[in-house]
Amino acid sequence: MLITKNPNDLKTHFLHGAVFAYPTEAVYGLGCDPINETAVMRLLEIKQRPVNKGLILIASDFSQVESFLKPLNKDQLAFTQPSETTYIYPANPNTPEWLTGDFESLAVRITKHPLVRKLCETLDSALVSTSANLSGDEPARTAEDVKNALDGLIDIIIDGETGDLDKPTEIRDSISGQIIRAN
Repeated sequence: MLITKNPNDLKTHFLHGAVFAYPTEAVYGLGCDPINETAVMRLLEIKQRPVNKGLILIASDFSQVESFLKPLNKDQLAFTQPSETTYIYPANPNTPEWLTGDFESLAVRITKHPLVRKLCETLDSALVSTSANLSGDEPARTAEDVKNALDGLIDIIIDGETGDLDKPTEIRDSISGQIIRAN
């Protein structure tokens, strides 16, 4: 397993389906290329998460996720700025089911986290983002926690600091404003 602080080290691995861990606003996330079905299915297998639950995409800019979504209204467009909140938007019908699960929507966060922003910019892509842990276990908060929990299962750990949140990001519906998961 490669442990690095440099997002450039991930480029080639990302294109070849790597599953990796990286720090987010509160915990370490597990990620991969969202359009690589094999990588996403491997990530779900590692995490022991059923595909029907759907996943979050994290991006540095709305343009990295726009093609996965139906056109947004004016109110929804206000949520496309960097924040520490994940929003659920209506998914484009062409968005792969391995991302949406049983839903006609997709959870998206335009991140404020500097390292994740750099990672998305370096890879010129949104990333799958789910907590770095086996389903039911506590999420990892450090690179060392990730190594202890997932050694031999993932390819790379991007070593860095998580953000200031105590709990994973809040999730809100972009249409109703309803809180799906509180922070």
